[in-house]
Amino acid sequence: MRRRDYKEFAPGVSYHIYNRGNGKMDIFRDEQDYLNFLRRLRIALGKSQGATSSIRLTPFDPSFFSLIAYCLMPNHFHFQIKQCGEVPLGKLLLKVCTSYSMYFNKKYDHVGHVFQDQFKAVPIQTDGQAIALSAYIHQNPKVARFADAPEQWAYSSYQDYIGSRHGNLIDPSFILTQFTDRKAYKAFVDESFEDILEYKNIGKLILD
Repeated sequence: MRRRDYKEFAPGVSYHIYNRGNGKMDIFRDEQDYLNFLRRLRIALGKSQGATSSIRLTPFDPSFFSLIAYCLMPNHFHFQIKQCGEVPLGKLLLKVCTSYSMYFNKKYDHVGHVFQDQFKAVPIQTDGQAIALSAYIHQNPKVARFADAPEQWAYSSYQDYIGSRHGNLIDPSFILTQFTDRKAYKAFVDESFEDILEYKNIGKLILD
């Protein structure tokens, strides 16, 4: 994974970060893969509460980054994440993806890059864009026909948003405070499906 210019990132700014498998290959091939990537992400964000002796990964201070939403798909991932301090998001991505690549290569006897050389990072400039992006990320499994509804996909933050799971990996507070309650947010995500499917409103957020 090629190092990015860390000067591109700024404190207090949220980003849509995404990347996919090298050559569009599947990077998550079974449940263990999804969980191992999320475990590394949790450790790196400084939010691991259990034993992590099997994964050699030095965590960042929990105040450095705030993960707002995420979705892991078989051949790519999406993060909506805020850089809270001076440590650039590129360092977090490098740490997580390098560790996961080592796991993946060993498990599948794979040689070479696991991820595309450069992840994409799009700054989020408005509250409306932030809300729309969270819906897009959570609708990914339905758009790709891996699930009939976003809540059926276990490898995204949507279950945390609608209250059917209560983890500490994400901070959904900003998005949820834009709605009267979780049901209203769910309704918004459900209603966004057709626009997302047809790339009407937030097509620039689509992973090419």
